[in-house]
Amino acid sequence: MTEPDHRPQFTITRILDAPRALVWRAWTEPEQAGAWWHPRGIDVEEGSVELDVRPGGRYRYTMVNPSDGSRYPTAGVYREVRPPERLAFTWGSPEDADDAAPLITVILRELDAERTEMLFHLVGIDAGPGDDNVYDGWTSAFDVLDEHLADGAR
Repeated sequence: MTEPDHRPQFTITRILDAPRALVWRAWTEPEQAGAWWHPRGIDVEEGSVELDVRPGGRYRYTMVNPSDGSRYPTAGVYREVRPPERLAFTWGSPEDADDAAPLITVILRELDAERTEMLFHLVGIDAGPGDDNVYDGWTSAFDVLDEHLADGAR
């Protein structure tokens, strides 16, 4: 029997108007990820996205606040990669120890030919709606993802 995980965690579920294969590419191709891996009002530094999408592979990118130049380098390691349905990876600063970093799991479920349910689960951070931080940041990024997919990220 497995013990319950008592670490802080949260889940965001979105229905995206895009085929699952397209949503998978948005998570796993550098050009696609760079277009939306940021909350509204923040940019991803050009050329900073590197993805080695395989178990044990690393990724990195840097977000930049254009209003004050603040930089937010982000990195992690892929734990699980099951195209086109499941990704699990650590998420933190480049200097964070991989075994101590929060863990993100993304599950993509095909609803029909043009819609995908995306379940985003993050373990290791206490966050929730209205926090103006991690939860709201990811929610905003998923709004940007919706727009990216609607703009023909095919």
